[in-house]
Amino acid sequence: MKEFAIGIDVGGTTTKFGIVNRNGEILVQDRIPTNEHEVVEEFIDDLYEKLKPMIDNVGGNDNIYGIGMGAPNGNFYSGTIEYAPNLKWKGIIPIADLMYKKFGLHTKLTNDANAAAMGEYMFGCTKGVKHFITITLGTGVGSGIVIDGKILLGHDGFAGELGHTIIRPGGRLHKGTGSHGCLEAYASATGVRETAIELLTNYPEQESLLRNYTINELTSETVYDCAMQGDNIANEIFEFTGEILGESLANFVMFSSPEAIVLFGGLTKSGNLLLNPTRKAMEANLLPIFQNKVKLLFSELKEADAAILGASSLVWE
Repeated sequence: MKEFAIGIDVGGTTTKFGIVNRNGEILVQDRIPTNEHEVVEEFIDDLYEKLKPMIDNVGGNDNIYGIGMGAPNGNFYSGTIEYAPNLKWKGIIPIADLMYKKFGLHTKLTNDANAAAMGEYMFGCTKGVKHFITITLGTGVGSGIVIDGKILLGHDGFAGELGHTIIRPGGRLHKGTGSHGCLEAYASATGVRETAIELLTNYPEQESLLRNYTINELTSETVYDCAMQGDNIANEIFEFTGEILGESLANFVMFSSPEAIVLFGGLTKSGNLLLNPTRKAMEANLLPIFQNKVKLLFSELKEADAAILGASSLVWE
């Protein structure tokens, strides 16, 4: 019996991958930049160069059950990445077929946030929970919706794009899609940076540690660092971000009545700076029948692990 699977998490900035055994243990993992490759074939070549020694070390292809991938706008049914706004490769990319041709291994694909949700369901804080939502807060905002223990895919494979729901009609431009006011434009790491730039511009007279950074140096991490030092604008950024995220989560709760919502990804490193205003806004915008019922959790899995584990679970039978 083949003992291992490969899990690959294609993020907007970084692609993480590893060899996983049937017990959900990642034996070895690594990462490569995602958007340094203008064409997807070069990306796959780079991925192969890194993964081939790992595969050889566990006995070669004969001991690998298959490859599972999570990617933005990944379609489980077709194995294609379709019009992903955070990736350089535009249009419809038949990545599962391209991976099979390069690696000689059966490849299954899903949305990256769906992969993270499956990682939580099988190995994380929602193990065995049949109704929950995972929200990934990274370069973008992704989501995986689990209902009755199954990922919600919809008729075409694209159900659950909660990051692109409009939370501020006519609001901030999303540069990747051209929409105005979607959740991703505010509650992603990119959105936090945009909020910082807006507040610093709109209140030029207000002192802030953030003014010590150039625009290129402003990131969600620098906002967090300044907030932890008591900076008023930096703290206001997290209050604003949490308010918008919490309002959105209230909408999602009233749609599917989950037992839990799991927040996952780089932005969760901000801890209670984000969690407290998010929870407050969520509860304030829920109907009484839904209030104080939904657990709002941070993922307990390592940031890279949930998506790798979830992606690898696609190929096990």
